[in-house]
Amino acid sequence: MADRMSLLERVVVPVADERDAVATVTALSRHLDDVQSVVAVHVIEKGGGVADKAPMAKRKADAAEILAAVESRLGDAVTVETRVAFGTNVADTIVETALDADATAIAFCPRGGNRLVRFLSGDTAARLVSAPALPVVSLTAGRDTRSPPDARTRESDTEVSE
Repeated sequence: MADRMSLLERVVVPVADERDAVATVTALSRHLDDVQSVVAVHVIEKGGGVADKAPMAKRKADAAEILAAVESRLGDAVTVETRVAFGTNVADTIVETALDADATAIAFCPRGGNRLVRFLSGDTAARLVSAPALPVVSLTAGRDTRSPPDARTRESDTEVSE
């Protein structure tokens, strides 16, 4: 990768929970030949004038565990930086983090859920890709997201799109 810059060279990877972290790392691990560094970010959503969902100390501890799941699975293959970000709009906070980190792209695994669940949760993925400030890459989760990825394996069921 000496002379060409990859879309995934310095990628921001937002993770919502440990399951999401494992799925995202598994999908991203199939593309590590193009990745030099990963900035894993967990956004703690602030209530914007309403009571927070859980005590802040608990939310920070959870964030540390979620980000540790990314670092433990990718740390031997690429440089991993972890960040906890705070904001009332998760998508905007992810983009701000990516811009602050000089990322080349944001990469994520879309989480499931029916249209009603996505509507009620605000569908962060849709907001991320509707007016991107930098490239957004949707990773295909693949078949098994429970086991740690082989860092340099590529599988035919993986798709990366912009």
